[in-house]
Amino acid sequence: METTITAPNSGLEQAIYFDRPLQEVCEEALIEKYAKGPEKQEPGLLARDMIRVRVAKALAANEKQPDVWESAFAEAQRVLGVIMGGRINSAAGTSLLATLINCFVEPIGDATSGYDGVLPGIYRALEESAQTMRKGGGVGFCFSKIRPRGAKVKGTGSKASGPLSYMKVFDRSCKTVESAGARRGAQMSILRIDHPDILDFIVAKREKGELTQFNMSVAVTDAFMEAKAAGEMFELVHVAEPSDEKINAGAYRRDDGKWVYEVIDPQTIWDAIMDNTYRHADPGVVFIDRVNQENNLYYVEVIDACNPCGEQFLPKYGCCCLGSIFLGAHAVPDPDSWKVTFCWATFKEGVRAAVRMLDDVLDVTEWPLEEHRKEAMAKRRIGLGFTGLGSLLCLMGLRYDRPEGRKFAAEMAEVMRDEAYLASIELAKEKGPFPLFDKEKYLNSAFVKRLPKHIRDGIAEHGIRNSHLLSIAPTGTISLAFADNASNGIEPAFSWHYTRNKRMEDGSKKAYQVMDHAYRLYVEDGGDPDNLPESFVNALEMSPYDHLAMVEAVAPFIDSAISKTINCPEDIPFDEFKDIYERAYKSGLKGITTYRPNDVTGAVLEVTPKAQAPSDLDDQNPDRKIRIDTVPTPALASLRWPSRPETPEGNPAVTYMVKSPESSFAVFVGHVENGKNSPFEVWVNGQEQPRGLGALAKALSMDMRSEDRGWLKAKLDALVKTQGKPFELQMPGNDQPVIVPSHVAALAKLVDYRCTQLGTFEEIGDTPLRDSMFALKEPKTGTDGTLSWSVDVKNPATGDDFVLFLKELVLPDGTHRPFSMWLAGAYPEALDGLCKALSIDMRVLDPAWIAKKLRSLRDFPEPQGDFLAKIPGNQEGKQETQPSTVAYIARLILHRYRMLGILDNNGTPVSEMGIFHHVENGAGEQKAQAFMPGKQCKECGVNAVIRKDGCDFCTACGEIGSCG
Repeated sequence: METTITAPNSGLEQAIYFDRPLQEVCEEALIEKYAKGPEKQEPGLLARDMIRVRVAKALAANEKQPDVWESAFAEAQRVLGVIMGGRINSAAGTSLLATLINCFVEPIGDATSGYDGVLPGIYRALEESAQTMRKGGGVGFCFSKIRPRGAKVKGTGSKASGPLSYMKVFDRSCKTVESAGARRGAQMSILRIDHPDILDFIVAKREKGELTQFNMSVAVTDAFMEAKAAGEMFELVHVAEPSDEKINAGAYRRDDGKWVYEVIDPQTIWDAIMDNTYRHADPGVVFIDRVNQENNLYYVEVIDACNPCGEQFLPKYGCCCLGSIFLGAHAVPDPDSWKVTFCWATFKEGVRAAVRMLDDVLDVTEWPLEEHRKEAMAKRRIGLGFTGLGSLLCLMGLRYDRPEGRKFAAEMAEVMRDEAYLASIELAKEKGPFPLFDKEKYLNSAFVKRLPKHIRDGIAEHGIRNSHLLSIAPTGTISLAFADNASNGIEPAFSWHYTRNKRMEDGSKKAYQVMDHAYRLYVEDGGDPDNLPESFVNALEMSPYDHLAMVEAVAPFIDSAISKTINCPEDIPFDEFKDIYERAYKSGLKGITTYRPNDVTGAVLEVTPKAQAPSDLDDQNPDRKIRIDTVPTPALASLRWPSRPETPEGNPAVTYMVKSPESSFAVFVGHVENGKNSPFEVWVNGQEQPRGLGALAKALSMDMRSEDRGWLKAKLDALVKTQGKPFELQMPGNDQPVIVPSHVAALAKLVDYRCTQLGTFEEIGDTPLRDSMFALKEPKTGTDGTLSWSVDVKNPATGDDFVLFLKELVLPDGTHRPFSMWLAGAYPEALDGLCKALSIDMRVLDPAWIAKKLRSLRDFPEPQGDFLAKIPGNQEGKQETQPSTVAYIARLILHRYRMLGILDNNGTPVSEMGIFHHVENGAGEQKAQAFMPGKQCKECGVNAVIRKDGCDFCTACGEIGSCG
């Protein structure tokens, strides 16, 4: 459908563009990531428009004429390609008390607590970061102020443990905030290259399971690069006094008061960075002196860190207020060819509208900390970028990896720069310049000096509203949801199309094509998919130098930074890899991140996609022998919702009251109305609720969120038989009460009733979880017995005193696996139900399933039920407070899985399962990877996460992870 639209306020006819139906993957991202309340119930195009109107209304509320600007802001999003950042689309105009700001930088001083001068001490900073992440913001830190390992701590007469030890504390805090469900935690850690602990920092992420919530970068100074080039030695320094041992070993104090801990060949440090980055993709490199040299606010701030995605270098408490222009919205079809031209007039209008909208974001957002608000109000920093460059160049007939493509990109970035600064000058006329604006000093900054004379004259006369305006961020999910899966940010297209298999609500599977925006337009308009034009070049078909050259072309016009991943082939020679970093420094870039595919931990198995169900034909044999014919689909792939779905507008639930001679409590069964009612959680509440029943409900909720209805039915059928103290239960719809054998059975019976009422079991469909069990029923041991692991549990606070038994077997591949758990002694009756449920979970062949269950329980609290007990696996017998008996059981079982080499210290599988294989597209095309080996995916657990368009992307489940 062709439409001609007039851009607001311009009087210019907007370029003709195609507002086609959304691709299914785009609609999914839109609904799941950004739609709220009634928006979720509408089809994709309407839902997208509703989100745009909601955002426009929220931002326009800050204007003197809100009705006028609401209309203008809505049209800017519809017509001019303006896409606000993810947090803005998700939370603006809703009741969520979440920040609209994607990321922040927060300071850390050297004090343990309180304040180190004006900087918060370590644990004060930890508290601030937790508050920020709870509100939805990622956080970047520079840990360089923290004294090195081995430095003197005068107050206690001890030695410092160094910044890495505290980074681990921040890492664990981020994981905890993530589990609260607000947003996946994101952190950036930066350490100066002259810090004495720099060599440990470089290799820190090699320790499995540690610092997984951090991106890491080294702040490289000009002094270091000059010393390396000259072959001179380099000093590792800090203001903290070293220990006597280090002084005796040669540490000394310089005239400027800093202590030199070590004098080292800079090439040693550089080689360590290059080697670790080549092999392990960490750390990145930031040329920190250049960042400060190019800073518009050099006169009031010093920058030492950046946000987690790396596209904004920020001062302490600085924020990145992000938005992008979808370049495809300004593509004008050429009537005489398949190509498009670019409409500069509408692009300029989009830039001006976006600047005003982002400036309004600063005034309407929720701020996690008062320090964030003060910093933002003083400087009004925003970050406007673009997305879809790679897709646009394809359609313009310009190769991304050739001079003509880079020339257009540079021209476009220059126009964006000029229009953004002009728009900010106009805002300054209307609303005033940012408070810390100093005309003489601001105009003397390196970047502002390069602006055209008429813009500098405008700043001199009227000031400017925003200290910084430009930032090219990764746009993974917003490009998917709002830009037809266009290439991400400044990146080239990654692949033209791939097939995604999605499990539907009725249990069936549906395969559909996911297409790059440019590929889709070309093919749907009659282009030959087997003979793409020469300009259709993807990220894997160009050299690292071609990636780097695009950043070099655009960077001079961006006042903050660019998030760009330099994709490198796996077989790139090490010397060539190192040369990329040298060239980045020499060409004046502020930083660089590369991605070279890494070796996969564990084998990726290629088997038939459909696994046979484990055999129960041997059930008559008392041994119930285990037989495994194939490797099944990764179990977590069956989860419709990996964690509790966000329902900010609330969700329907029914409440059942249960009364027994021992207790009285309520059971809540909640569901989501999304086309078809889908139950997803059960809660138990009430002061008299049976101890342990709430933990069973929590574990059962994960079963309800799977798309395997047969699995849920089987689990409920098993729990209904759990024995305990029988009582009469008044079931809904029955005049007479029924006898149930236990509280566990009552819970299962009510959940089963409600699920049946909602139609959950009308069509069972595929049963991937049941199919992936190595034994449907508990294997019987016969007369020879079986392996068993046992441990004593005693909780003085509750009187629990029992032995936990894990029965284990040896699978055909030789690995030991728990398959059943039992308790013997004094414990709450409801734990028998939890034991039964977890025993069934243990028999899922993919250990990621039971691991996720146990991780959800390891911090399960119980009022007045916490107690002190030995830390599982701690050889020194150290103790710590356990939140409850249930939590301690979960921690003990996780420890046993670690002992068996199945799970790591983080409670995730050491070696994941996969059933994916490569699929050929057609002649002359690259392979469409249904699976590509990579890092472990946090959502599905498969080793299939690669770097795609600057973001982590799971080729197994399609999850988009951290970016930068």
